[in-house]
Amino acid sequence: MNVGLLLFGTFGVFLLLNIPIAFSLMLSSIIALVLTETSLAVLATILFSSTSRFTLLAVPFFILAGMVMEKAGVSKRLIRFANTCVGHITGGLAIVMVITACFFAAISGSGPATVAALGIILIPAMVKSGYGKGMAAALMATCGGIGLIIPPSISYVLYGVVAEQSIGKLFMAGVIPGLVVGACLIGASTIVSKRKGYGMKGVKASWGERWDAFKDAFWGLLTPVIILGGIYGGVFTPTEAAAVAAFYGIFVGFFVYRELTLKKLKDLLVQTSVTTGMVLLIIGGATMFAWLVTTEGVAVKFSEAMLNASRNPIAILAIINVIFLIAGCFLDGISITYIFVPLLVPVLQQLNIDLIHFGIILTVNVAIGQITPPVGMNLFVACPIAGLSLKEISKSILPFLIASIVALLIITYIPVISLWLPGILGM
Repeated sequence: MNVGLLLFGTFGVFLLLNIPIAFSLMLSSIIALVLTETSLAVLATILFSSTSRFTLLAVPFFILAGMVMEKAGVSKRLIRFANTCVGHITGGLAIVMVITACFFAAISGSGPATVAALGIILIPAMVKSGYGKGMAAALMATCGGIGLIIPPSISYVLYGVVAEQSIGKLFMAGVIPGLVVGACLIGASTIVSKRKGYGMKGVKASWGERWDAFKDAFWGLLTPVIILGGIYGGVFTPTEAAAVAAFYGIFVGFFVYRELTLKKLKDLLVQTSVTTGMVLLIIGGATMFAWLVTTEGVAVKFSEAMLNASRNPIAILAIINVIFLIAGCFLDGISITYIFVPLLVPVLQQLNIDLIHFGIILTVNVAIGQITPPVGMNLFVACPIAGLSLKEISKSILPFLIASIVALLIITYIPVISLWLPGILGM
């Protein structure tokens, strides 16, 4: 029996039937176990071991930290600061959106959270200033992906667990690639703004206004410094850093900006629990699926097939990017990580491709997957904010999708972009 064909075939059928991904992964794994006459008792062991790792404690804390920072009023202060710096130039508000997303990415670690926190302020502001509604929503959805690339990022935590790589090193490696993606989006938004005549006349802020905006946003800007500085300084691990970020956000919300209340905190804790439960369900199902892929020899056959096709790292990375971009249209980042990383790691090791660098490539692909229909999560968050349908926003996404793919190619084929910062920090 071809277990690989059975696994991926049933999984594809369940997705077409619109069954949630977590349950699709579990059901296809159970069917494969039954037909291969493997004891179902192994499921309990896999589910427990996959979700009881200390490193995964970072997931709920980073989710909570991002939500707290949103409700604490950090997002509007970051927007104000960025607007005083570049809001007056051509396409200024579009550039503000990208820059603020980079700042907020260093707090939230989540694409949809970044879109929700910033989009509710920036999309209406851009429309009011004469920008097209589709352009504003599409750019915001794309900028949300930066939340996955610039650390801290839940994607790096999950990849580090699956590929057994240093999460701290992944965090450091993601900083410059995130800025590269941001630069490409600024370029695309500037070109679109000039062609459409958006944001041609802005009022330049004084240095005094910029200083006031900086002071107001200071506590939010300090968050990534505390997280990354603490990790690199050996003060705490990435998992502990997530807890520090969450409690720091609560402190800022209650005692500095004073916009967080006990009722809001209670709601945030409930939302965090629900989101964490969804993530762990997908992790459990994906781990079962990946275990079967490995134990039944599917990973070995896949590796041999790829290496027989080519041993050129440039060609292999191109093939992998195409696979990820297609998978991103239908799967979430967690499923992509748990399904494909075990298949690809043996290939990468034989070709001497750095696994830290590959983690960044994977994460950029996952970020692009959040803006590709039909399962682009960031699009679904941006649509109701802008009052657009998925079809309408998809028409405006093309220039930003192209810019993201250009950034992906730059990051893929210039490894030093990912590895330079960890290198000079002695990691």
